[in-house]
Amino acid sequence: MQKKEESVQGNTFWHAKSEQEIFAEFQTSDKGLSSEQVNERLKKFGKNIIKQVRKFSTLKILWSQFNSFLIYILLATIIILVGIDQYNSTSEHTLDAIVIGAIIILNAGIGFFQQYKAEKAIEGLKKLIIPKSRVFRDGKIIKISSLEIVPGDILFLESGDKITADARILESDNLQTNEAVLTGESEPVTKIAEIIKKESLLAEKFNMVFTGTQVVKGTCKAIVVSTGMKTVFGKIAGTLQNIEEQKTPMQKRLDKFSKQLGYIILALVFIVMILGFLSGLDKLEMFFVAVTLAIGAIPEGLPAVLAIAFSISSSLLFKENVIVRRLPAVETLGSVTVICSDKTGTMTQEKMSAQSFFFNNKIISKDKISKKSPEFVNLLATSILCNDARYEKIKGKHEFLGDPTEEALVRCALYFGSDKIDLTKKQPTIKKIEFDPERKMMSKIRDNQYNNIIYTKGAPEKIVEACSFELINREIRKLTEKRKKEIMEATKEMESQALRVLGFAYKTFSKNTKTSEAGLIFQGFIGMQDPPRKEVRNAIATCISAGIQVKMITGDSAITAKSIAKKIGITGRIVTANELEKMTDTQLFDFIEEISIFARTTPHQKLRISQILQKKGHVVAMTGDGINDVLALKSADIGIAMGKRGTDVARDVSDIILVDDDFASIVEGVKHGRKTYDNIKKFTKYILSVNFDTILLVGILSSFGLPLPITPLLILWKNLITDSFPALSLVFEPEENVMNTKPRTEKSLLQGIKKFIILGGITNFLACLAVYLIGLYVKGLSVSEVQTMVVTTGIIFELLFVYTCRSKESIFKKGMFSNNWLNISIITGFVLQMVLLYTALGNLFGAVSLTLNDWFFVLPFGISGFVIFEIAKFFRKNKISN
Repeated sequence: MQKKEESVQGNTFWHAKSEQEIFAEFQTSDKGLSSEQVNERLKKFGKNIIKQVRKFSTLKILWSQFNSFLIYILLATIIILVGIDQYNSTSEHTLDAIVIGAIIILNAGIGFFQQYKAEKAIEGLKKLIIPKSRVFRDGKIIKISSLEIVPGDILFLESGDKITADARILESDNLQTNEAVLTGESEPVTKIAEIIKKESLLAEKFNMVFTGTQVVKGTCKAIVVSTGMKTVFGKIAGTLQNIEEQKTPMQKRLDKFSKQLGYIILALVFIVMILGFLSGLDKLEMFFVAVTLAIGAIPEGLPAVLAIAFSISSSLLFKENVIVRRLPAVETLGSVTVICSDKTGTMTQEKMSAQSFFFNNKIISKDKISKKSPEFVNLLATSILCNDARYEKIKGKHEFLGDPTEEALVRCALYFGSDKIDLTKKQPTIKKIEFDPERKMMSKIRDNQYNNIIYTKGAPEKIVEACSFELINREIRKLTEKRKKEIMEATKEMESQALRVLGFAYKTFSKNTKTSEAGLIFQGFIGMQDPPRKEVRNAIATCISAGIQVKMITGDSAITAKSIAKKIGITGRIVTANELEKMTDTQLFDFIEEISIFARTTPHQKLRISQILQKKGHVVAMTGDGINDVLALKSADIGIAMGKRGTDVARDVSDIILVDDDFASIVEGVKHGRKTYDNIKKFTKYILSVNFDTILLVGILSSFGLPLPITPLLILWKNLITDSFPALSLVFEPEENVMNTKPRTEKSLLQGIKKFIILGGITNFLACLAVYLIGLYVKGLSVSEVQTMVVTTGIIFELLFVYTCRSKESIFKKGMFSNNWLNISIITGFVLQMVLLYTALGNLFGAVSLTLNDWFFVLPFGISGFVIFEIAKFFRKNKISN
């Protein structure tokens, strides 16, 4: 093994060494490492990991629970209370200080538990987004997790791949990489396999590929020289300082909302404190009351609940085969109004199989083919010789690696027992002309010992257009424009059967001359079937009922696209790439709502479609899998990359990844996004409805110089019971027919719930005020008894009011047992209140035990909010239905 490893300065000059020298140093060959070597090197070098810049910190989460302006005030209050007792040599306020401290610790514990679970969920999801790499091991090409790459591995790279180890190129074909992450240069760099001089700078090492960069074009075979933190990128990452993760846009909006609300509450609390001072109440007690009122009223946990809701949804979405790369995507998914989806693999099964063939001017189905026909044999040969799919025979079964379309062609050749597969060894590749979405063709130039031959496959119209001759009945004939039109009629018949049609052609030329994809000899078409996914039709029907438009964007012909669309329930106007090019942006803007299918579409047209839809005010979700889809994915509100067939580049710029490439998973994502937003709104509705009553109660009563309706410690107790788990439990509310409504257009969380919040707060205030006035002036109870009744009334009111915040529907229709977390938290809240009232804990908080008569007095006011709002729901529902 090498004694030195490559560094940024280039201490070991891999770029200046020959292939044989590198093989010798790494004790390997072009057949790759053995399993034993891999295991040894994993132990020695470790996994291929770039250490995280931002690490998950338990202590940091714990500290964040105390890092709050209001907590600082409470801690200052504890110091003041203890200081006063020390000065007066008493213990009058020390007990209060101990109770406040205990409540701070308990609140911090609850917050820590919530945030810790959220962070762990996010960390778990990040570990799932690990690229796969193709390597040669034990003489076979296999696909592995990039974490398992070791020095000496033989790596295969192609267009769209993310490079996950530093490697020296052994063979390359039109290879270009984007090294902007290392050099800052955005232009693609052309790579070669030749030896480079020792003194070359990093940007001049054209025979090396580096971790963190991406393949823009071409293919290559390379030997891994460095992994993990020993790579150029790893060394740079190791020098970086810790970087804080940025908050999502919605978290920022909620932070701002919480601060604005906090300032309003602090102003109200300050007014209450001044009124208490002016009324002659004890100044220290009023200061204490003001602090605890602020603690109880400010919804500082709202942004945290948002993060928790997002992380919970992300975890649930993973079970639905959706990986969320950026948390805001969960919320944005719920707002989607248009889904622009690829057809192949997303709406279809991507289980391609050759079903029909056109040659000798005839369309022949698979079961009626004569294997002796030379035209068919030649057609089959071209489909193999212009192909990158690889396969191995393992335990009697063929294991394939490659594009599903190319795999289908190989399977077809194996089905017919073709010996043409062996031609790939007899005719080595000289050059490959990559498939291009604009050109819609791919070619390979091979050496058959006597001549060079170019084998080409691609879209039927592009192949026919590039041909000047055709092979028919063992003769090569001149291809006229009239004949070209006749040939293209055959594709319409094949495409009408929902077949994806590929054209094939070839040309022989002298070894001393150059050639191009022109003047080819047409051989025929192969029609492949890719059946729709079974669940897609229902998923599209769900989108329609949810007010979401579904637009199919495909590279297939209009006829094939229309046939598939009909099977899965997509109706509407079809537009081809040529028609789209002729449309101005104004025309497309006017007609895009009517268009449901875009056929033969190019990547830049996908970007244009997305941008026009956004100009129309739509929230767009766009799927993509190739490097050419990057701009469209980034432009869309939600970029959706494919997990199976997608390139690493597409996955890197996307917001979410479909593990199974299934369209139905997108719909599940939308469902979870809507549900998450609705549940955050329920939480907001509840918190704001029940957090202002105590301020109003204390403010009004203290302004008249009346005894406090609730002590500071009881305010903290009430806040602990009602604002923690019961409120958070609303995040776990089950789906509530969220896909039966139109996409939301509201700009604020408060839209549509302001009236509910105001009426809920007033009802809560009036219930507690009534208990206070009746208890103190009608029943003649003591102040401590009345204060205990007021806090008990408030706790009962708020715990039951959670149920009415769950839905616009009556509790009797929705039921009370669909959210077990909520029920457990409510029961826990009641039990804790009983512990306060009937144990020694009550003495610490200044609470007294309630008699049976007291309960008969308190309960009607405690349940008033729940009863009034549920009756209102019932009558409103009946009024609407009538």
